[in-house]
Amino acid sequence: MTMTFIDYVSILLFLAAVLGVSMYKSRQRKDSAAYFLAGRGATWWLIGFSLIAANISTEQFVGMSGAGAGNVGLAIASYEWIAAVTLVFVAVFFLPRFLSAGIFTIPEYLEYRYNATARTIMSLFLMVVYVCVTIVAVVYSGGLTIHTIFDLPLVPSIWIIGVLAAIYTVFGGLTAVIWADLIQGSALIVGGAIVLFFGLHAMTPDGGLLAGWGVFMAEAGDKMHMSLPNDHPSLPFTALLFGIWIPNFYYWGLNQYITQRTLASKSLSEGQKGVLFAAFLKLIIPFVIVIPGIMAWILFREELGATESAAKDAAYPLMIRHLVPAGLRGFMLAALAGAVMSSLASMLNSASTIFTMDVFKRFIRRDASEGQLVLVGRSATVLFVVIGCLIAPMLADPRFGGVFHYIQDFQGYISPGILTAFVFGLVVKRTPAAAAIAAMVANVPIYGALHFSSVQTAIVKMLPFLGATGPDGIGNIAFLNQMAITATCLVIVMSIVTLIRPLEAPVVMPVNKDFDMRSSRVVPVAGAAVVITTAALYYIFW
Repeated sequence: MTMTFIDYVSILLFLAAVLGVSMYKSRQRKDSAAYFLAGRGATWWLIGFSLIAANISTEQFVGMSGAGAGNVGLAIASYEWIAAVTLVFVAVFFLPRFLSAGIFTIPEYLEYRYNATARTIMSLFLMVVYVCVTIVAVVYSGGLTIHTIFDLPLVPSIWIIGVLAAIYTVFGGLTAVIWADLIQGSALIVGGAIVLFFGLHAMTPDGGLLAGWGVFMAEAGDKMHMSLPNDHPSLPFTALLFGIWIPNFYYWGLNQYITQRTLASKSLSEGQKGVLFAAFLKLIIPFVIVIPGIMAWILFREELGATESAAKDAAYPLMIRHLVPAGLRGFMLAALAGAVMSSLASMLNSASTIFTMDVFKRFIRRDASEGQLVLVGRSATVLFVVIGCLIAPMLADPRFGGVFHYIQDFQGYISPGILTAFVFGLVVKRTPAAAAIAAMVANVPIYGALHFSSVQTAIVKMLPFLGATGPDGIGNIAFLNQMAITATCLVIVMSIVTLIRPLEAPVVMPVNKDFDMRSSRVVPVAGAAVVITTAALYYIFW
C-alpha cells in the first residue's frame, strides 16, 4: 500500500501526542497507589473512554470484524450490545462493593470475602490468561494488521507493537495508560467511522451514503440477522440466552485490566457515570467494526477466502488497504496502533499489578517499599511483553479459529469459576471459602471435558436445545453453551459444599471510610436508557 508524506507525519504526530501527554500526566507518580490506580482520582469521562479503549483493540477490529465477515455476521455484535446491559449491572451492583472495600485488585476482594488461598488461585489464573491468551492475541492481531496493510514480516510487526506499548506502561503506570486511552479511544471511534464512510461509498460510488446502505443491506442478506440457528457452531440462539452472559459479566465486572479503571475513580458517582458512559459507547461499536467486516466480505470475498475462518481476520485491514485514500491511511494506522497499545498497556499494567500486589508483596517481600513495588511492576511488564511477543506468532495457525474465538474459548477455563465464586458469595452470605476454591479449581477439568466430542454428544442427546447433532451423529455444543454448562455444574458444587460446611456467620467486609460512596442520581435513568436502546437494536436486526 502506498504511503504519502502526510501519512507518515500523521503517524508520528499521533504517537508523539500519545506518549507526550501520557508521560506528562503521569509525572511524579512514585507511590503504588499512584502507579497502579492513578492516585484514585479518575473522573467519569476518563473512565468511560479508558474502558472502551482498553476493550476495543485489533482483537476486535481484526477478530470481531473477521467474525462478521465469516459465518457469524452481525450476530457477533451481541458481545457488544449485551456488554452494554452488563455494564449497567456492574455500575449498580458490583462497583459499590469494590470501591467500598478500597481494593487494589479483584483477587484482593476474594481474600476479604473468603481467604488468602482463594485470592492466590484467582491471581495465578488471571496472570496465566493475561500473558498466554489476551496479551498474545492483542500483539498478534496488531502485528497482523501491520503485516496485511504494509506487507511487513509478521514477527517484526508483532515486536514493534509490543515494544511501543511497553514504553509508556513501564514509565507511567495507570495514569499514563488512562490519558493515552483518552486520545486513542477518540481516534478509534473516528477511525472506525472513516472506514464505514468509505465502505458505504464503495457500495454504490454514485449514489450517496443512504443508497450505499440500501445496497449493503440487500447484499449482506442473512449476515445482518442477530439470531442464528441452534446448530450454529459458535453463536447459536441459545447462547444469547445462557452462555454469552458469563464471559460478559466476568470481563466487565471481574476482569482486572477492565475494572482497574473503575477502581481508580475519585468517587462512586464518578465511577458509575464512567461505566454508564462506556455502556452508551458500546452500543455504537458494532457499526464501526462488525459492519465494515461484512462489507469486506461483499467487496473482497475472493481475497478473504471461501472457507477458512482464520482468513477472515484480514477483513478490516483489507478495507483500509483498498478503500481509505492516501493521506488518511496514516491516521487509520495510527488509530489502530493506538488501539493495540491501549489494550496491551492496560493488560500489562493489570498483570503487573496482580503480580506485584498479590504475589510479590504477599509471598516474596512483605516489607517492600513503595519504590520497590513500582520497580517490580515495571520489571514484570517487560517480562510479560517478551513472553507475549514470543508466543503470538503461533496464532497464525488456522486451528485456533481466529483471534476472537481464541480469546473467548480459552478464557472459558477460568471465567465461569471466578464469576460463580463472586456471585454465589454475594447472594449466599454463608458461603465458605472451600466452596469458592472448589468452583475455581473444578472449572478447568469440567470445561476441558466439554471439549471432547463424546461428552458433547451425550449432552446433546439429553438436552438437545444446548447443541446440535451432525450428519455423522456427533454432537456439537458451542463454547458459550459449554461455559453455561460449566457454570451450572459449579453452582451445584458450591451449593453442596455450602450445605455441608456453611459459615457460622456472614463475613464482614472492610469499609474505606475516606472514600466518597454517594451514588449519582443519573444512574437509574442512564441505565434504563441503555437497556431500552439495546432492546430496540435487537428488535430492528433480529
